[in-house]
Amino acid sequence: MIPAQFFIPILVFVAVMAIGAGILLARSIRLESLRTRLGTATPDEEAEPAEKGPLLLRITGRLGGLMGVHGTSQNLRKLLARAGYHGDTPVVVFLGSKVLLLLAALGVGAALTYSAKWTTATKSLVVLGGATFFFFLPNMLVRLKGSRRTSEIRVCLPDAVDLLEICVSSGMGLDQAWNVVTEKISSVSMLLGDEMAFTNLEIHMGAPRSLAMRHLGERTGCQEASSLAAALTQSEQFGTSIAETLKTFASSMRETRSMMAQEFAEKLAVKLLFPLVFLIFPAIIIVVCGPAGIEWAKVLSGAAGR
Repeated sequence: MIPAQFFIPILVFVAVMAIGAGILLARSIRLESLRTRLGTATPDEEAEPAEKGPLLLRITGRLGGLMGVHGTSQNLRKLLARAGYHGDTPVVVFLGSKVLLLLAALGVGAALTYSAKWTTATKSLVVLGGATFFFFLPNMLVRLKGSRRTSEIRVCLPDAVDLLEICVSSGMGLDQAWNVVTEKISSVSMLLGDEMAFTNLEIHMGAPRSLAMRHLGERTGCQEASSLAAALTQSEQFGTSIAETLKTFASSMRETRSMMAQEFAEKLAVKLLFPLVFLIFPAIIIVVCGPAGIEWAKVLSGAAGR
């Protein structure tokens, strides 16, 4: 029998351990994905990507392998790609981690609620609620990382477009300018530099430039990257100046970013209204009116004593 006062500390411990395991899994998946993209994995490792590595990674890999990889949806692969995970290994580990967290949450939840003085419906609701949260925890972490990557690319992309415009205006071809910008932008944003290098690799492998740039927008989830690919494709088809197209596009991106910042600033006043009313104002009233209230209480108690 577990005392009821130990339920919350144990649940917090389990939650912290689960989050820590998710972070370790994310790092392992990232390293495995980088090795696959750089071509450093051996044929045996590519055939059985989840058979080597940390024990936790092997367990989740086998659990995910039981669910099947080739039948996974394209939306899941795009979600993982936007978070920086490419290939079949992240898919396997992602699915396995969801199953592992679900089973662990069900087991721990059942053990903790077994001795609680709750009804069966309440126990079932608590266990299922905790299991549902931990089952969707990998989705939330992957979406959070994907949104952070997209935000970083959206912030740094105008600078990359400016560098492209300068290189093209100086007489470089678009492919050569892309290579130069890839090297220079890596010192500012390693993430954007890696994605541009991957796009450059696709072009060298024979993919059309428009398709490779469109893949850049799909991988990063940045709409501006897809718009850049469309603008460059139209510029080549109609024979307009690529330098002017890039200059106009960078200017429009900065205007859009400025408008988004203004919109966020306008929303901030409304968002600050609730903490201001419910948290700051009560404290101010207590500090300002508290001494006066104490004095009034003393005066009233003295008058009542007379």
